[in-house]
Amino acid sequence: MIPVYMINGFLESGKTEFIKYTIEQPYFKIKGTTLLIVCEEGEEEYDEKVLRVANTVLEMIEDEEDFTVDALKYLEKKVKPDRIVIEFNGMWNPKNIELPRNWRVEQQITTIDASTFSTFYTNMKSLVAEHVRNSEMIIFNRCDGLMDLANYKRNIKAVNAAAEIIFEDSEGEINVSLDEELPFDVNADVIELDDTGYAIWYIDIMDNMERYDGKVIEYVGNVLNPPNFPDGFFVPGRMAMTCCAEDMAFLGFACKHNLAGKLPDKEWVKVRAKIKLEPFAGYQGIGPVLYAEEISTVKAPKKEVIDFSNL
Repeated sequence: MIPVYMINGFLESGKTEFIKYTIEQPYFKIKGTTLLIVCEEGEEEYDEKVLRVANTVLEMIEDEEDFTVDALKYLEKKVKPDRIVIEFNGMWNPKNIELPRNWRVEQQITTIDASTFSTFYTNMKSLVAEHVRNSEMIIFNRCDGLMDLANYKRNIKAVNAAAEIIFEDSEGEINVSLDEELPFDVNADVIELDDTGYAIWYIDIMDNMERYDGKVIEYVGNVLNPPNFPDGFFVPGRMAMTCCAEDMAFLGFACKHNLAGKLPDKEWVKVRAKIKLEPFAGYQGIGPVLYAEEISTVKAPKKEVIDFSNL
């Protein structure tokens, strides 16, 4: 398998600059050849000397219809790379691409020009979502003087809660926290979550699990009984629209209670539960497990689907 590094982002978002910097770093050097596939030309150009020193061969694929398995296999045969870096065109939809079977995406990174993010997110929300959905790292650059960075972070977390998000200005990396934006009192005896509160809590707990360890929360959720769950557990969660109407997901965490399995799927319940951080099947490690203290059936809320895209 040949490892592939996908670098996504719209034109002038800093993809080329990021790749140029990365291939010169000692930690990224390898003994073999790197194939760099560039799918659009921006203002930044690659220095031939730098490419030569990094043992990197640049090839262009400028048209989306030419980005095919056959074309990629041809480049593999031509260059015989030990590693592949793809500077992907920001106007192409990543979900439509197909790679050769022996190419394995090792890491996907999305670069974003923070100064234009609001415009792109408003007008091309679905395409932005596809670029960030499977990215392990999102890099916002050109953040100087911008005041909406916490909202930008929330927008990305709504689509990809597990992503590492980095903000950079001309001085380097900056810290952007959602702490001051929480619409609930994290230190209350019982953290009561309305629809917006549930959405923001779900995003925040993915980044700050320790903050909620031992806390008690209360919210209205929809019952889901996954068939592979152990006895005594179910998920009281909410359907969420993370990007558009076609992009829906059920978001929630495992909850332990003696009524688990007895409550029918799609039943609406109010749950008061204590959060504990511990291993659970499906978490691939430690995650939040809810221990219900009270459960009662309630009427469905006016808005059954939470719109994460407008937080």
